[in-house]
Amino acid sequence: MKNNNVTIIGVNYFPEDSAIGLYTTQKAEYLVSKGYNVSVITGFPYYPQWKIRSDYKNKKRWHKEIINDVKVYRYKQYVPANPTFLKRIIHLLSFTFGNVPNLFKVAKPKHVICIVPFTSSILLGWFLKLRYRSKLWIHIQDFEFDAAIDSGLLSSDKSFFIKIILWIERALLNKADTISTISNGMLKKLKTKVENTNTYYLTNWLDTSKFRVKIDKSHAYLNSEKFKILYSGNIGAKQDWNFFFNVLDKLKSINDIEVIIVGEGAEKEKIVEGIKKYDFVKQFDLVPYEELPILLSSADVHFLFQKSDVIDTVMPSKLLGMMASSKPSIVTGNKHSEVSAVYKDSQGGFYFSDNALEQVVECFKTLKRDKHLCEQLGKNAEAYVIKNYSKENILDRFIVELEK
Repeated sequence: MKNNNVTIIGVNYFPEDSAIGLYTTQKAEYLVSKGYNVSVITGFPYYPQWKIRSDYKNKKRWHKEIINDVKVYRYKQYVPANPTFLKRIIHLLSFTFGNVPNLFKVAKPKHVICIVPFTSSILLGWFLKLRYRSKLWIHIQDFEFDAAIDSGLLSSDKSFFIKIILWIERALLNKADTISTISNGMLKKLKTKVENTNTYYLTNWLDTSKFRVKIDKSHAYLNSEKFKILYSGNIGAKQDWNFFFNVLDKLKSINDIEVIIVGEGAEKEKIVEGIKKYDFVKQFDLVPYEELPILLSSADVHFLFQKSDVIDTVMPSKLLGMMASSKPSIVTGNKHSEVSAVYKDSQGGFYFSDNALEQVVECFKTLKRDKHLCEQLGKNAEAYVIKNYSKENILDRFIVELEK
């Protein structure tokens, strides 16, 4: 009898419906639709609020459920309310060692897919590879250690510790049969970390059919007649919030604008406190995934301010939704990043680097004045996403590679 068993190991899964949790869930369910028997070893849902969801709090420490024909094995991991670097390490170790019993519950897998972060999940996958002679595929959504260093979570004065964790990362990555990641820049970085391992470009995708629905009314968060500037996503350390507040200082003299932040994350309290002095800025909790298309389409322009010293450790998942909404975006970050290339190719918005404050503010003013330009940039962005990032095309190619 043909072995069609796949085990996926990763800390984020449904009902988390944003970022990595969304992609891992869609990948698992797509494999099921193609005839695979899929098991997932994961944690209790906690992201991006950084607390275990209320409907899971009273469940047993080890919990099994079946979601859309996927067998889901969970461990109730430690989740810090204030995720400092040390607490993140404890969070990581709690998930990893707590899930060891779940390794003995899954059917003998032909393929094991480990989602990074966490790098430590590779330990669990390696055990299954050794026990069952499975093929081990590692998919990197984020180089978590590089991101911690670049974003300042791990300071440079801990150089010895940095060398140790990067050595551990390299050793674990080299246990894989195939490693994939989500951008060309990250693929280039990956090749400096592994030796003879097969690598594969597996970009994030979008279910474009859900985002092409044209709306006849705005989302409740964005129902004013003002020019609406939206950020929707994780409120975390990777975004440049200092630059955001500098932009707000420049925008406050402009009439009939509204800045809306929709999201959760480790920096939320700081941001909510900081925007209190701006009467044109609002903050709302993250919306369910099914509301995301109408939310994004209700904006006039999107923004994403990334730290300029971070290059290609992350390809923001929120970017595809922003572009598919048929609205322009203003994005900042490193001038050599993958995102910069995407915006150059798509002509779907504006990309700036080196803290180009005056240019960003002027760009908002231009888009506010010129509705025709907004419409043209939005159409360009939508067409680019449909052509390059549709879910079915990307996952069909992934399955072909998986079976090689």
